Amino acid sequence: MKSSPAPPPQKRKLRWLREFGPGLITGASDDDPSGIATYSQAGAQLGYSPSWVMLVAYPLMAAIQEISARIGRTSGRGVAANIRRYYPPWISRLVVAALCIANTINIGADLGAMGDAVRLLVGGPVLLYTLIFGVLCASLQILMPYARYVAILKWLALSLFGYFATLAMVHVPWSEVLRGLLVPTLTTDAHFWSTMVAVLGTTISPYLFFWQSSQEVEEIAAVPEREALVRKPRQANSAIERIRIDTYTGMAFSNLVALAIMITTAATLHASNITNIDTAAQAAASLQPLAGRFAAALFAMGIISTGLLAVPVLAGSLAYAVAEIRGWPLGLARLPSRAKAFYATIAAATLGGALLNFSPVSPIKALYWAAVINGLVAVPVMVIMMLLSRDPRVMDKFRIKGWLRALGWIATLVMAGAGAALLWTTFGTSSQNG
Repeated sequence: MKSSPAPPPQKRKLRWLREFGPGLITGASDDDPSGIATYSQAGAQLGYSPSWVMLVAYPLMAAIQEISARIGRTSGRGVAANIRRYYPPWISRLVVAALCIANTINIGADLGAMGDAVRLLVGGPVLLYTLIFGVLCASLQILMPYARYVAILKWLALSLFGYFATLAMVHVPWSEVLRGLLVPTLTTDAHFWSTMVAVLGTTISPYLFFWQSSQEVEEIAAVPEREALVRKPRQANSAIERIRIDTYTGMAFSNLVALAIMITTAATLHASNITNIDTAAQAAASLQPLAGRFAAALFAMGIISTGLLAVPVLAGSLAYAVAEIRGWPLGLARLPSRAKAFYATIAAATLGGALLNFSPVSPIKALYWAAVINGLVAVPVMVIMMLLSRDPRVMDKFRIKGWLRALGWIATLVMAGAGAALLWTTFGTSSQNG
């Protein structure tokens, strides 16, 4: 029998574009409103000096995200399901508990920032907007068919181009930016290291690992011809190529947007001695007298769009992790009636985060330390992922090796080193001063 001819190069490129999914969405969701706030703080407080961190972080975050994706695509199970299968129960419970705390705070802060951004644009009650966004995000995940929902997330990722437009509206001393990118700046200041860990914790974050690996499993269920690579090894070459293109493109997009935000706030806020930025909406409001109303509006609209993308990813990653650990039926491709606990977790995380904005506990104040917690929690999760990626029970003959394995371990060591530096400069300095 004749085999069907290979599609022409143009059609192959279009097919790749259509297959952008888990990596692109994961990368775009990394620039959520809380991430925007963290990058704005870094630019406003430290100027261009932390820019080099994003350059160093790119290959590391791309490698660790590719590893998480390949664990899901190869084994047919997400990271949390593999932890549950091969490690003591207390480890998975501890990881999920930390993820629950960090993600709920993150969701609350993101929804609050979205409400603030709407008030900045049109005025009105922030808490009402916050609650509406919470209900909207939960409803879309629960009620919308999976294929259509993923398509919406991909389109929302394009909203991040607004930050490049904002950058184009401000005067930037590019020689200083280049120096900040290429010449690493290090100090012993505790505030510097807490900012660095917050940036790394926002860039390389546990919820991204769980989301992308689980989305690869979801895609296996959604695309009839796909199967886990341990069962269909012949699919490996095309699957790994797709994952790599998808992941490295998504992470590059994420880091370029983060750099655009840091450079914009450094060129405007830091240059004007405005260094106390607590929220993304505050950064947008501060931009108005410096870069114009349109630039501030673009910045604010980006907060809303990225929040609509990121809140479902935060809630979804938590739901996947909890359901995989508990052994519940799961998946956005399932009807709510067939995965009640999974969808209930999404609703509880989203609405719980929204309600934080009505409580005395300000999610905005807690957000910075939630990002730091993410940076510290990421380390044991990354260690476990690296061990899973070499376990033949998980990966069979597709175990991670070579340069990808080396980058994965370097990423883990960098996160561990940054966390250790933070603890030493914070508590070591405090004890010496005491």
